[in-house]
Amino acid sequence: MQLQNLKNQLNKLSIEDQLSKLVSLFPEKVIFTTSLGIEDQVITHIIFKNNLDIKVATLDTGRLFPQTYDVLSSTIIRYSKRIDIYFPEHETIEQMVTEKGPLSFYQSVENRKECCRLRKVVPLNRALKGMECWISGIRADQSDDRNQMDWIEYDEAKNLYKFSPLFNWSFDEVKSFIKGNNVPYNSLHDKGYVSIGCEPCTRAIKPGEDFRSGRWWWENDGRKECGLHTK
Repeated sequence: MQLQNLKNQLNKLSIEDQLSKLVSLFPEKVIFTTSLGIEDQVITHIIFKNNLDIKVATLDTGRLFPQTYDVLSSTIIRYSKRIDIYFPEHETIEQMVTEKGPLSFYQSVENRKECCRLRKVVPLNRALKGMECWISGIRADQSDDRNQMDWIEYDEAKNLYKFSPLFNWSFDEVKSFIKGNNVPYNSLHDKGYVSIGCEPCTRAIKPGEDFRSGRWWWENDGRKECGLHTK
């Protein structure tokens, strides 16, 4: 299917109808990967409440906040639905931590990207294997890099379509949906955390700071990505 043809079919539909259309176009080949952050909880709610045949998966890096596990547990209980968990390959993590220590990511950008790759990118690729459409919770105003993406793209490297249903939503719209639908969310969002990843690599941000400034804040490079959502 041509990308423009897919855009035409999805354009102007509600998110529920967009997701339903993708399920019909790519039966049993649609996956949503959730970080359990507030945007992803919106999409999880829509998928589960509408009983859409979309695989929902999350990556457990081994370094998540306790509050993130609380969200995972409460979401499973709330919706009585399956969320597939993907862990890193333990041999590579054991080798990295043995050779470089448990906090090597603070020492260099290269070390940090290595940790992200082993804990996130490698298990993500396992989750995406065999899929034809990947649902993501990214929004355009989260970063300059993401603003240059599109709401639906074809990922040449992963050989699948990538659809971001909340791409043009504001953060206020996300919070309003969560509140209006009583969706479980991470309590850290109420404490200044807007983008929540691994515990050692995430902090709250101050008013006026860039949305991604709480991630890997010790790095000077303004491109705050772990490798999951880069072209």
